[in-house]
Amino acid sequence: MRDIDVSLVSDAVRELCIKANKVLPANLEQLIRSSVSLENSEPARGVMNALCENLDAAKELDIPICQDCGMAVVFAEVGQEVHFVNGGFENAVNEGVGRGYKDGYLRCSVVGDPLRRVNTGDNTPAVLHTRIVPGDRVKITVAPKGFGSENMSRLKMFTPSVSRDEIIEWIVDSVRAAGGNPCPPIVLGVGIGGDFEQCALLAKKALCRSVSVKNSDEFYAGLEAELLEKINALKIGPQGFGGNVTALSVAVETAPTHIAGLPVAVNFGCHVTRHAEIII
Repeated sequence: MRDIDVSLVSDAVRELCIKANKVLPANLEQLIRSSVSLENSEPARGVMNALCENLDAAKELDIPICQDCGMAVVFAEVGQEVHFVNGGFENAVNEGVGRGYKDGYLRCSVVGDPLRRVNTGDNTPAVLHTRIVPGDRVKITVAPKGFGSENMSRLKMFTPSVSRDEIIEWIVDSVRAAGGNPCPPIVLGVGIGGDFEQCALLAKKALCRSVSVKNSDEFYAGLEAELLEKINALKIGPQGFGGNVTALSVAVETAPTHIAGLPVAVNFGCHVTRHAEIII
């Protein structure tokens, strides 16, 4: 059994909140920059160049890459041989989020009650997903989620009789309906299977996969490629101004499901689909 002081968790989460909001994953940044050449029209190319300039400015000025610093979504894989000491794990995560958003001068966007709408002042509490895994390490991923894209997300409880083409049509239609609202070019996470809530979680986790990594199952890697092609054929384009690049990447994650159901969820990520991780 390995003892881990929860102060290490708080410090790690603090740093990840700041890093994720200021530094885009390198492979996603590279994809954005390389996509400029795919745009033929002046407005679309201009928008893509502006997005690149925004990334440069964030680095130069050491500021967030988006004014919406998101709700802190935290994924934690906790080794079963870990024993946390000097406090509770969940409290430590929220302490780290609060410190990160205050120390990093990040916009705090969380309200403590969904209807009374009073801001908590430090962007807590986080949305925390914890898994117990083998080993004596803790992997923490912080994925700040802005709601311009989050609000466009959808979930549908299909029946098993649905065809692959019908699922594709529904996903593509979800992107069509979203238009420019999620700040395209988007990264799209798709969850297929599980039950109502697991399906949505799969779609969220898909957004944390590197855009350079495809599904390990060739069947679903093919589905990702087909979805990306059909979504870009919509010509919504950067920020909805029209163009060739509506989506940068599509990631599909799956899980076993019930014989009577086939849930499908789509979780939209904007062009700054952010996440950072550390292993303690």
